[in-house]
Amino acid sequence: MKWKLIKVPHSVGSLGKNIGTEKAPNEIARLLNEDIWLSEDGGVSFEEIKSLVDKSEEVTIDGLTAKKINLQGCKPFFIGGDHSISYHCFKLVKEFIDQELGLLIFDAHPDVYQVFEHVTHQDWVKFLIDAGVVKKENVILVGIRGADKKEMDFLRENKIKFFPMSGVFSERKNVCDFLMETCRKWDNLYLSLDIDVVDPAFAPGTGYLEPGGLSSRELLYFLQRLKLLKSLRAVDLVEINPDKDVNGMTCKLGARIVVELL
Repeated sequence: MKWKLIKVPHSVGSLGKNIGTEKAPNEIARLLNEDIWLSEDGGVSFEEIKSLVDKSEEVTIDGLTAKKINLQGCKPFFIGGDHSISYHCFKLVKEFIDQELGLLIFDAHPDVYQVFEHVTHQDWVKFLIDAGVVKKENVILVGIRGADKKEMDFLRENKIKFFPMSGVFSERKNVCDFLMETCRKWDNLYLSLDIDVVDPAFAPGTGYLEPGGLSSRELLYFLQRLKLLKSLRAVDLVEINPDKDVNGMTCKLGARIVVELL
């Protein structure tokens, strides 16, 4: 099953805190088309990358429905955009395949801090759980280090599996082994990647700079293993902001992430 690149240039869900993320999809597509010639294992060539970009689609949140986007025979790779797009993208994929989806999230924040009645980048996970779109036992969060107390209380009260960044750093291999074993049991896996899981030394172009995150190499280690899972059905990459980037570091990392997951 081939990957399909879907650009979602949306920053409304950032609550005005990360305006500029809407520019990331086109910038990452440009870098894929110009700067990356091969995946690290040599399995994905420039021709394949260029073909993916040439066949990419751009959609709006309002138009993100299974009736309008044909996902038949392909795996969607959504590029945002702020993290609120993940709520809509997850629902779209679940509606299309009509099966349960496991949700694995790499993020510095749990995103269960609900303030408004509409979905934002800081509460999309809670909306999915409260609406029953995803089972709470099928949610795993990795890399948390910037949570509010009430968010941690929500995770514990609902017995949602999470790995704080301190534990991820000290037990990288064991954590990755657990993720592989758990996600292998799910028939379908949705992977959501918030770039702020990466330390701002490697990814400064985002809205919330949380020191002490993964290095770019460490994130690629996780992703290069997770891509081997046959259950991997969809991916999103969010919260990259070209306007806040330094020397294009974050956008280039975003492009590399896309290629290494193909």
